[in-house]
Amino acid sequence: MVSTACGGSAPIENTSRVNLLGLPEAKLVEYFASIGEKRFRATQVLKWIHQLGAETFDDMTNISKDLRAKLNQCAEIRPPEVIQQLDSADGTRKFLIRVSGGSVVETVFIPEGERGTLCVSSQVGCSLDCSFCATGKQGFDRDLTPAEIIGQVWLAAKSFGQFEPGGRRRITNVVMMGMGEPLLNFDPVVDAMNLMMDDNAYGISKRRVTLSTSGVVPALDRLSQYTDACLAISLHAPNDALRNELVPINKKYPIAMLLDSAKRYIEALPDTHRRITIEYTLIDQVNDRPWHAKELAELLRDVPVKINLIPFNPFKLSDYRRVSNNALRRFQDILMQEGYITTVRTTRGEDIEAACGQLAGSVKDITRRSERYRTRADHDAVQTVKIVSS
Repeated sequence: MVSTACGGSAPIENTSRVNLLGLPEAKLVEYFASIGEKRFRATQVLKWIHQLGAETFDDMTNISKDLRAKLNQCAEIRPPEVIQQLDSADGTRKFLIRVSGGSVVETVFIPEGERGTLCVSSQVGCSLDCSFCATGKQGFDRDLTPAEIIGQVWLAAKSFGQFEPGGRRRITNVVMMGMGEPLLNFDPVVDAMNLMMDDNAYGISKRRVTLSTSGVVPALDRLSQYTDACLAISLHAPNDALRNELVPINKKYPIAMLLDSAKRYIEALPDTHRRITIEYTLIDQVNDRPWHAKELAELLRDVPVKINLIPFNPFKLSDYRRVSNNALRRFQDILMQEGYITTVRTTRGEDIEAACGQLAGSVKDITRRSERYRTRADHDAVQTVKIVSS
């Protein structure tokens, strides 16, 4: 139940104002009922916030003055704060966004022709610690709220003038592939994705909103009950032994279990032509050999997939190297010869550290993981100097 400070039928759980930015339509309907208002007010407010970019209730001219006054007392529209916007030479735009508590998350907009993809974060840091990902090295602080997740879309749309009269829609696709594991922040992520796809909000097609998971199987088994967004699996290895090293959650939910869950999700959707996107980060001499490609082809034989190859993007605290162009092409050719739709993700925004796997932000790390990685890196650097000196 949505709490309210305005009285009505719902109990008052606290006296803080409710941030309407993060409420999907069903919860907005519940909220307005709780303050004694008609359900159609939810649709009105939803459109004002997410289609017209309203920042205050006083902007909502088709709502009575009395209701605006009431909302000003008990509710708010509060996005997170953009503290820096970085624009790459290739058109990529990165937002550094401060959230409650002071940590900073990153959001990236990637233009490509008429398409504009926004990569959205779901957590402050990440608890999974995948070995090739800068976010994991930052440690973990907390989950983002629905308002902090959809607020990334709202802020990006505002930066491009999408809310202005005659403003062109720049954000055509959203991928939940930023900082964090979306399925470990299940309810807020689902609420935010439903807002992205709501015709009274952003109206993005369900085929253009994608959730990427490293493999939280119990949450994935629930997902089809709440959304029909596209699914991407962050796989990165063709066997359990290698994936255990790259994606530690595999030790709990191995590949066979994960792929079975992903197939169940796809089969539960009304659209029978969906495919799962397999994300595979290619790391030099680690998982980029021809036999890895052949093993991957065999692994996915009975799974409806398309494969997206991602060249590893180097970052501090990692000794991995970028895959060579020859190895990348060879890997892709093998998969295509095996009959798979196989694309290569173009590296974008490297000059602003916005490429895939490079998002780090500024995390108040409650796990102290980032401290351990820095200490280890400092120790290794000292040992290297000693060896060179001798």
